[in-house]
Amino acid sequence: MKKYNRYNFFKHTYCEWQEISRDFIKGRTADYKSKSGSEYFFDEKGVARLSDHWGRAANCRWKFISKSKKNGKYYIAYATWDSFFPNNENEPLYAIVVEKEKKDVTFVHKYCLKDSEAVLWNAADAAKRIAKIKEILQTDVWFKYFREIEIEKARDFLIQGLVGSRKKFVELRKELVDKSKIS
Repeated sequence: MKKYNRYNFFKHTYCEWQEISRDFIKGRTADYKSKSGSEYFFDEKGVARLSDHWGRAANCRWKFISKSKKNGKYYIAYATWDSFFPNNENEPLYAIVVEKEKKDVTFVHKYCLKDSEAVLWNAADAAKRIAKIKEILQTDVWFKYFREIEIEKARDFLIQGLVGSRKKFVELRKELVDKSKIS
């Protein structure tokens, strides 16, 4: 696997950045400042980034891990060199992870997974499925044509199918309709 450092971590990578205290950069000058205003502070083990934008950064997918993130606010996060992984938009590198209680869904790089059996998607296909899963988690609009099944059972079935199989939503919906006729 490719080794990342201060000279290549920003080239087509995926990374999960962990929020840290601003004390880490107190009294330091940034080693690099990007055109978009993000500041980078390097050390032997990794890099700290002070930025107001996360997620898609140029050709990278950088996730900011925090409990209190608000858009438009500057945060500082740290990533070790071994937490950067290759990002290629066309390869199946991403698994979908759902937190039903929080009504949240996201993606994770295959090298960050604990489950080696997860179905992997390329970035575009993962994004489409995530959008559909969010709709199922956060609304009831998709449920209007189901009569003989409980909404939570339907929700579970569809989400499980979208995360754990290659079936399209229309196929899963048909299976659900057929199942509800039998039950």
